[in-house]
This record gives sequence, structure tokens and C-alpha cells, in this order.
Amino acid sequence: MAVFTPLTDEQVSAFLERFDVGQLEKLEEVASGTENSTFFVTTDRYRLVLTLFEQGEVEELPFFVDLLTYLDQHQLPIASPLRDRQGKALQLLVERPALLFPRLGGSHPEHPSVAQCAAIGDALGQMHRCSQGFSGSRPNPRDLRWIDANMPKVMAYLSDDDRQLMLDTFDTIEEQLAPSSRSSNELPQGALHGDLFRDNTMFEGDSLSGLIDFYNGCTGDLLFDLAIVINDWCSDAHGELDIERYQAILNAYQQQRPLTARERQVWPAMLTMTALRYWLSRLLVIYVDPPAHSLTPKPPEQYRDMVKARVNQPVDALSD
Repeated sequence: MAVFTPLTDEQVSAFLERFDVGQLEKLEEVASGTENSTFFVTTDRYRLVLTLFEQGEVEELPFFVDLLTYLDQHQLPIASPLRDRQGKALQLLVERPALLFPRLGGSHPEHPSVAQCAAIGDALGQMHRCSQGFSGSRPNPRDLRWIDANMPKVMAYLSDDDRQLMLDTFDTIEEQLAPSSRSSNELPQGALHGDLFRDNTMFEGDSLSGLIDFYNGCTGDLLFDLAIVINDWCSDAHGELDIERYQAILNAYQQQRPLTARERQVWPAMLTMTALRYWLSRLLVIYVDPPAHSLTPKPPEQYRDMVKARVNQPVDALSD
């Protein structure tokens, strides 16, 4: 169960009066998710999603509202938060920040097809192309500096082999991804989703109906976002890449935003870095900072194996 703050029909009905969305007919708790409380809200006019924010910095929420509004204005497949009768999106409900969204149709792809991979590559390429013009700023909270600062916290819990793998991998990618003083070596920047796993997308068949859960959104290297997608959408149980799905995403992405020469150069390191980022974050949840609620942590071994695969079999980005 991922609803940490239950709501009553009466509370939600009163909340909906702030908006022009009709009368409450049904309230459902959503069991998925790990950080916030989510509800499906059905009125006599709309199907909606209500999110209560249980953790994180409240002052960062306007960034997410602004980003979603910007992407919606550029006709990206996202659900922009609804605004109340006074034009305000960010609300307060039972002393927690809250947002109300239209509910997108479809379901999460558990085993994505090549066509679905092409669709997500196309959408991410479009998003990155237009997000370079987004004026908001939120530094990437899970970059190399975060990895460097948090690795020491998990070392005592690792085997000798895993400890060495983590240290050696970090040293290698830090050298390869180190920024250069030459402007030609800078990686393109823009707004990122930051966590575009399969369960943060909605599909109706092979058609993408929307991207959801932008609460890891930030600004930074566009390549970081693409690498997260490739690792989740294209990896098998051993962390190795399915080449057909891999090519489908990269080909579609580059039709919208071709990679630069510098991006292609550091692509293997970025794939490895994002795999290391999730291996470390999952270890932290288990050993250092377990969730306050009774949720089953995701297995870190999946991303440890992915790190090994990326180190042992580096892959090149396709040319544009």
C-alpha cells in the first residue's frame, strides 16, 4: 500500500469545490508508488488523479508545476496540473501539499515492444528538444557528486568484490565524464524527467498516452535522462541490452534530437553512471535510509549486474 495519508469522501468533496470539475462520485486509493499518496478521483464530469506529497522539499514543488505547464504548452504527452477557480495549481489538503491532474488512459508496459520503445524514444527526444528552452532550474540531485558523497555509506554492507566494482566504476566514469574547459565538450543541457522508467509511462497498445511522475525532474545533462530510459527499457534479467529495443529508442530519439559528438563519446560512461546511481540508491534504501512506511525495497542486485554488464560490454551510441 502506497497511500500514507488516507482521505475520506467528505474531505475530497470539499477539496473539489475549489475547482470546476464536478461532484465526487468515487474515490480510490492507488497502491503503487513509494513516496507520495495517490488517489483516483471520479466525478460526474472527469477522471482525475489526486497526489498528496508526503516528503521532499515543499519549496521545490513550484518547479514541477512550472515544468509540467511548460511541457503541456508545447504539446508534450503529459498531464498538466489543474488550476482552481483562482488559477492556482498547488494546493494544501490535510496539511500536505496537493496537486490534481487529469487521469491519463492506458497502462504501464511491463514488457515493452519495439514499437513502444520507438514511441518513448520519440517522445523523450521531443521533450528534450523543447526543454532546452525551459527557464526553470533545479540541479540534478543524483549526479556524480551525489554518488561520490553517498558511496562511503554503503561500503560496509558490500562484499569485497562489489566494493571494488563500485569504487573502480566510479573512478572510471568520473574521469570520462569530467567537464572540460572547452565549450565544444559541454553536454547539452535542459529539463529532465529524471526517472522515466516503464511504470512512469502510460500506453494504449503501442501508442504512448502519457508521461507521468515528474517528481525527480531537474535540469542537467539531457544524456542522463536518455541513459536512464535505455537501462530500464532495454535491459534483460542479467543487465545486458536487447539490441533491437535499444536501436528503436535511439533511432527515434535522434530523429527529434541528434546526439552531439561529445555525447556519443561519453555515452558508454553515462549508461554506466546511471546504472551505478540506481544500484547505490537501492542500497541506501535497504541499509541506510529505509522508508518510513512498510514498502518492499527494490533489489539492488539488478542494477549491480547492470553495472557489470556496462563495464564488461560498453555500447556505442548510434550515429545521427
